[in-house]
Amino acid sequence: MSHPEHTKNGEQPTLNAEHEQNGTLVNPRAVCNVCKRLYRDPKILPCLHTFCSDCIGQLEPFSVSSRRDSPENKTGETVEKDRPTVTVTVLCPECDSEVDLPPSGPQGLSTDHLALDEVFLETLVTDGPLGCDLCGEGGAESRCEVCCVNLCEFCCQAHRRQKRTASHSIQRLEELKSRGRLCRPVLCSLHPGQELRLFCQPCDLPVCLECAATLHRDHRCCPTRDVIDRHGDRIRELVTVRLQPRLERLKDSLEKVDLSQEALQARVDATASEVRAFARAYASAVEAHCVSLLRRLEELRVQRRNQLHLQRAQLQQALLDVGGSVDFAERLLSCGSDAEILSAKGVTLRRLTSLAENSYDPHPATVAPDDGSSISFLPGEPAGDVEGYPVVGVINSKTVDLSKCTIEGEGLQKGREGQRGHFTLVCRDSAGEQLARGGENVLVSIVHKEKKNSTVVTTVVDNSDGSYSVSYTPEEAGVYSVWVCVKAQHVKGSPFTLTVKRKLRRHSGTFHCCSFCSSGGAKEARCGCAGTMPGGFKGCGHGHKGHPGKPHWSCCGNTVEQSECLPQSVLAAVSPRGHLRTVEL
Repeated sequence: MSHPEHTKNGEQPTLNAEHEQNGTLVNPRAVCNVCKRLYRDPKILPCLHTFCSDCIGQLEPFSVSSRRDSPENKTGETVEKDRPTVTVTVLCPECDSEVDLPPSGPQGLSTDHLALDEVFLETLVTDGPLGCDLCGEGGAESRCEVCCVNLCEFCCQAHRRQKRTASHSIQRLEELKSRGRLCRPVLCSLHPGQELRLFCQPCDLPVCLECAATLHRDHRCCPTRDVIDRHGDRIRELVTVRLQPRLERLKDSLEKVDLSQEALQARVDATASEVRAFARAYASAVEAHCVSLLRRLEELRVQRRNQLHLQRAQLQQALLDVGGSVDFAERLLSCGSDAEILSAKGVTLRRLTSLAENSYDPHPATVAPDDGSSISFLPGEPAGDVEGYPVVGVINSKTVDLSKCTIEGEGLQKGREGQRGHFTLVCRDSAGEQLARGGENVLVSIVHKEKKNSTVVTTVVDNSDGSYSVSYTPEEAGVYSVWVCVKAQHVKGSPFTLTVKRKLRRHSGTFHCCSFCSSGGAKEARCGCAGTMPGGFKGCGHGHKGHPGKPHWSCCGNTVEQSECLPQSVLAAVSPRGHLRTVEL
């Protein structure tokens, strides 16, 4: 008899075939979404989606890049210096994320032991009576969890008597079926039959007893039960504290967008009815005007619909990423054994941390879907001539077109440390005309490109004429990113690059020929050029030691009149008590 996890032809049945044979649906957690069969060697991608190892290997590469390895890799093994390593990137079939495969290919990914549990449990529940995998005659009553074979009573006793298999864990099939959930031991890939009961802290890996005694004999290894709380709490904290609230906000925001889409369509339909009722009172010229108005209304509807579709797609993708990862992490923590959690800990923490730091996180203050409330019909407004007849009635959108907004002022590209910068945002409609009123939700954020925690406080003033004055005062020099958003969406060109130069040092002295002349012959007058002269004079004089030979600043010695003051460290060499400015002529 064939193995219970395969059909008579040696291939697993598809989901549809299972449904036709048994009349019941296969547990979806036991089925690969690519091949639609029960998992075979399931592997976890960095996005926390699981597929068969063979299915991952057949994915078409999205990109291929190469880099040079360092003399020592992450595991401490010595490798050939400057050996090129090829990194293959594929698209996840589930969420369409770009994921990098290990250099060893799909086999280097973490094994999804939870999926293996589901596959084995599915075979037990759906296949009915099982035959013995050893003799092929008696009905199977037990299963060896190490050899992964079903055994009849006679073969089970023989299995226990053999020295090589006497220590194997054997479970009754009825007991496994009655549990409703299977928890198999996670075995070492290097030492068959050895369960991963220890955790090597330097290598951050679960190991078996033989691994700890040989490959990891100089490492600190401890039982998995002693470290599971610490590592499990890290996953649990990311889920409960950071990602679970974000998941709720994503759901709420997506619901708002759906409601706004319905309201937009309802508002457009109502406005179209007004337009048609008004146009029926006119002749052919008015009818032509009606068609023109409806065309404009349709353009607005398409424009707003596209904006809502884009926002909805962003929210859906973020919800899919966060929801799928949270579901995997919660199932791992609630259903996985210690070894199973530790085996998937690395990839899980990397994915959860990446989502917690980089994924789209809508905030109620910034999510403002356009529900079409700004669209209205003004029947009394003159609309010019149509076919020689004056007509009235226009469609008023009263909304800003992000692609037509402009920004005026040099303060957007360059600034000075400690000095106030200014620029003006002008909101325009789809025709490029400046809006005649304010009230838009304008958000301006200025962040240092190298110091992400260094932000600049900005002030936005609504001028109530469609323009918004923005001012800021940078505290340090550098290159900044300037985000200018209206209704939580970037205007054209945003984010912009702002270069802030260091603070201008103004001269505190006088631009003179020498301290002797500018001070009226005072012996105590010093100069920033560090020049001296005989006769007890502490400053500079023409032709004496240290004089630069040309006019210069008394505060720093700089010979360029239109310049910044030199650093005060130059003056420290002149006098430990600081610089005494010469008097002005």
